[in-house]
Amino acid sequence: MGPTLAEQLHDVTCKVDTIPPEIRDAILDAKRDIETSFDPSKVIGIGDQLPEFELSDASGNRVSSASLLANGPVLIAFYRGEWCPFCNLALRAFQQRLHDITAKGVTFVAISPELPDASLTTVEKNELAFPVLSDVGNGLARRLGIVWKQPDTLRPVFEHLSGGLDARNGDDSLEVPVPTTLLVDRTGAVRNVHAQPDYFQRLDPAVALGWIESL
Repeated sequence: MGPTLAEQLHDVTCKVDTIPPEIRDAILDAKRDIETSFDPSKVIGIGDQLPEFELSDASGNRVSSASLLANGPVLIAFYRGEWCPFCNLALRAFQQRLHDITAKGVTFVAISPELPDASLTTVEKNELAFPVLSDVGNGLARRLGIVWKQPDTLRPVFEHLSGGLDARNGDDSLEVPVPTTLLVDRTGAVRNVHAQPDYFQRLDPAVALGWIESL
């Protein structure tokens, strides 16, 4: 058995110390800010209805919440982008448990603010067999109360590490979703939700499978 998701995330966290100090400090300062300022009371809650949406997948096809719910419950994971190593590890972890999820009649989808071309890179890079949708402009994430407007101090960081977010997201807002996983039943009602402002940490798929077992 390979390393757990938590162990993999820890390994990446340790590598943050190897980043040039001015870049590392900007990342950690911004991370502390969102951890202290994030208001979980504004996040969509258990019993709330998932807003209706229609988003493009990595191939440019439109996917609606209605079409997903027509097949039963849906497990949704919001991630920041393909440039985020923590996100890639989380997506791969869900891919490894995808059969267990779908065997329970649940559809799994991942959503980021990246344009479809960037989402396609995510799918190919991580060998994902589930839909990856583009919430361009964070419209859906905003309605769920999980948008983080990152500070301008991170602009040079993104230029250094990934060439900037403008081309990936189609805007220069620097806004990303706080990593969030939620399970909705076939009626669209939220049954479980986990929003994590400490984006070095992620929900283990085993926890989500426990949610599904309790449906």
